[in-house]
Amino acid sequence: MSIRRLRSNPKTLGDVNMVTEELKNLYYKRLLPIEKYYSFHHFHSPSYEDADFDNKPMVLVMGQYSTGKTTFIRYLIEQDFPGSRVGPEPTTDCFTAIMYGEPEGIIPGNALTVDPKKPFRNLDPFGNAFLNRFQCVQTPNKVLESISIIDTPGILTAAKRKLSRGYDFPAVLRWFAERVDRIILLFDAHKLEFSDELTRAFGALCGYEDKLRIVLNKADRVDSQQLMRVYGALMWSLGKVFRTPEILRVYIGSFWSEPRQMCDHYQLIELEEEDLLADIRNLPRNAAVRKLNDLVKRARLVRAHAHIISYLKQEMPTIFCKESKKHNLIYQLPVIYAKIQQQHRVPAGDFPDCTKMQEKLLGQDFSKFKTLKPSLMASLDKLLTSDIANLVPLLQQQELRKKSLHGVLDGDFLGTFRPEHFKRDPFKELRIDDQSSEADFDEWAVEKFKPKYDEIFYNLSPNEGKLSGTKVREWMMTTLLPNSVLAHIWRLSDVDGDGMLDNEEFALAVHLIEGKLEGHWLPRELPSHLVPPSKRLSTASDEE
Repeated sequence: MSIRRLRSNPKTLGDVNMVTEELKNLYYKRLLPIEKYYSFHHFHSPSYEDADFDNKPMVLVMGQYSTGKTTFIRYLIEQDFPGSRVGPEPTTDCFTAIMYGEPEGIIPGNALTVDPKKPFRNLDPFGNAFLNRFQCVQTPNKVLESISIIDTPGILTAAKRKLSRGYDFPAVLRWFAERVDRIILLFDAHKLEFSDELTRAFGALCGYEDKLRIVLNKADRVDSQQLMRVYGALMWSLGKVFRTPEILRVYIGSFWSEPRQMCDHYQLIELEEEDLLADIRNLPRNAAVRKLNDLVKRARLVRAHAHIISYLKQEMPTIFCKESKKHNLIYQLPVIYAKIQQQHRVPAGDFPDCTKMQEKLLGQDFSKFKTLKPSLMASLDKLLTSDIANLVPLLQQQELRKKSLHGVLDGDFLGTFRPEHFKRDPFKELRIDDQSSEADFDEWAVEKFKPKYDEIFYNLSPNEGKLSGTKVREWMMTTLLPNSVLAHIWRLSDVDGDGMLDNEEFALAVHLIEGKLEGHWLPRELPSHLVPPSKRLSTASDEE
């Protein structure tokens, strides 16, 4: 089986289509009628649409400016994307959805809100102030066939807190947090600062801590003593903001495809990188589970909301003193929550935030509220007790199948650079399925540099004209490029897939490493002009 790419229809990726369709039917049949009857969208998030169920897993990347958000995205997809800028100043000034699509281009925010195939139609209420700062970048990238990525504006520091964005930034973050599969929050190991806007952003993420992954980026630029102090300060600050007994996982890394600086904690950075990439890599596989989890969470909130609205309706007088009674009920909302918990056995964790609910109720007409409708509540109970349970066997069947992603997110590539892999069977898993066009026989682009590369090759003492995977790996590691990048270079260089490199394949590997060190992007596939002359006949015959 080829491990180069994931060739699947995005709609049926990981066989989640069956479960997704069932979830969609349950929502429209069981949950949506109750949401409409009790005006759920006036108090909470808008109703779901088809695109919310059918879209690929999304990753929200956020953090203060100059923490490496855009560079992190470029590292994941292994290419630049239209409109991306990198610099120490606040370069990203808008929300950018990076998605798979052809031809490559940028779609403005207002156009996105009218596209039924995109999951952004419900962003329309945030108005032009936000939509002018929202765009979608479409690019034909292999990683984006399986996931979509949301780049965000840099969170303002304390020095810039008086500046206004013109739209409700925390509310937009919360909208995305509800719908994405993973939230990556980046911090810079050089400048750890918790501003007012960052604290408000944390407030928007409350309730979605299970999706949150904290990354302490650029960790190779500080020594071990400084890293220990920064890590401790970050954990202390996070504990104050989130106010939970559980400790959030903080990944220590340097997420870009350039050579890392050698430091005492170099190996730690590599291991943390593997853990985070593995977490992102599993998102397509767990997409249906996430959608089911979000649907259950929403259904429990709808149930609590229905009981609140019904109780307020029953307590309102028929004719006199309506306004005073309304304000009295809003003031007593915490007491009402407790009564509903006792009478209907609704868990306390299912209720919406009391303060926010009181703010929303101030502008509502209580006389238009509805009392409990037994048929609707019975339908909701059936959804939570039996309908969802019937989908669990389908999810368990999907767990038996595993998909991998392209490039640095390909676990098989990255796995070959783990030390335990070499103790077992070095590089054996790597194979090339060259799908390029018919090889031409022009001059080999590496030929003029080959004498220099041959000197390195023979200094490594080849056996019968070839270097083993272990020897090549040891030499590659001296370049200080990330393991994920070196694994990709190995895959491109081992053209015949025998787990060893001859002098031509080794010359190709060094040529690709030098190009990467000069700042060039690696090719996704090995171009015909880079295929070693002795391998061109074999690759051409393989294609036939």
